[in-house]
Amino acid sequence: MSQRLNYYNASPDVFKTMLGLEKQLHAGLETKLLLLVKVRASLINGCAYCIDMHWKDARAEGESEERLYNLSAWRESPLYSDKERAALAWTEALTLVSQTHAPDAEFHDVRAHFDDRQLADLTWAIAAINAWNRVGIAFRSTPGLYRPAKKAPGANAE
Repeated sequence: MSQRLNYYNASPDVFKTMLGLEKQLHAGLETKLLLLVKVRASLINGCAYCIDMHWKDARAEGESEERLYNLSAWRESPLYSDKERAALAWTEALTLVSQTHAPDAEFHDVRAHFDDRQLADLTWAIAAINAWNRVGIAFRSTPGLYRPAKKAPGANAE
């Protein structure tokens, strides 16, 4: 499959705006949690480019291969904290919003683990990865080419 359109070149201002949103979200939420959310939504949506990118980023942040490959069955896996489970349930509810309509049960569960700002940021992060997934799928972004940024020596992962 070949890429249909280079969306960065076609609309660089919107692309940069989306990157600005990502920067804001990473300032307010744990990087590893955000990456789990991004991988899970990308798995649901079937965005090969985003799965590849965020899986590699998660590994670069020190996430285990075991936790990543268990994401498709996180409900049956003991590898995730209650906070992560709540975030993953919220991710699924919002990614599949036409089916779930964001149930009260998932909202109350996620609400118990995140303050107002964090919950708003988490919800924006889920909306953003769903947007990225749709753009990646629409324009057939090529998986396998992405390389995580190199960390500065001594940089701490969250």
